[in-house]
Amino acid sequence: MPSERLEERRRHFQQYKLDVKDRGKAFFPYAAFHDAVMSLVVVVVIIVLAVVWKFSIPGDGEGTESGLLGKLYDEPADPGTVSYIPRPDWYFYFLFYLLRVFKWPESVVLGTVGIPTIAVLLLLALPFVDTRMERRPRYRPVAMVAAVLTILSMGILTYKGASAHEALGSELVALVPEWAERQGFADDEDAVAGAELFAVLGCANCHVYLGIGTPALGAPELTDAGAKERGLQWQIEHLQCPACVVPGSPMPSYAAQGEEVLRQLAAFLEASRGPQD
Repeated sequence: MPSERLEERRRHFQQYKLDVKDRGKAFFPYAAFHDAVMSLVVVVVIIVLAVVWKFSIPGDGEGTESGLLGKLYDEPADPGTVSYIPRPDWYFYFLFYLLRVFKWPESVVLGTVGIPTIAVLLLLALPFVDTRMERRPRYRPVAMVAAVLTILSMGILTYKGASAHEALGSELVALVPEWAERQGFADDEDAVAGAELFAVLGCANCHVYLGIGTPALGAPELTDAGAKERGLQWQIEHLQCPACVVPGSPMPSYAAQGEEVLRQLAAFLEASRGPQD
């Protein structure tokens, strides 16, 4: 038979459940204690993982080898790289792909600010709009359809953003002879050198050239840039300070690349007058 002490504990527990049901549960000390314990557990887990990560790395501690949880750090970043293509973290892939859908200046704000803002506002307004007590999915067709469409659209955009192919500079350099042949500047050494620089400097991330590249922020197509007869000096000055020559241009300055690089890029742009075939 249960002891009197056990029976007393059961009676106290039943009374506690009735009191919680009738009067609710005080935040202090009950909820505050639970939050404090959970926070302590999270901190302890983080500290343990950090210690394991740090002291499981073999070698001289320079981070060149991986431990149980990975390397201490990677090689220092090279600020002079011309082949790195930046990509966002996975949870921004959907927004990353929206930039491919809304390409021009008139609509890019809609894709980057408008749609996410509208979605957040609708989410915040939902509790005030739908005040029904019914929560069973089969009696909420509109809400369920909206939820499914939202999940599908986010999933598809995330997948498309993750699998989007960005042309690497090394891949584009292989196209330079074809560009030179089609544009008719194969005998112009400066123009050919400028075409190679155009490929490795990541210009195709914003501009389109002979069907290659991704237009962004309203960047113009450069296939027939030379047909506008602006001249080498204008091209050099524009590369040095785009916003000075074209007010409001979001294009970064290439002045740090040096005079020879700017001259070759300018020669390439001036020699690009549209396909000759």
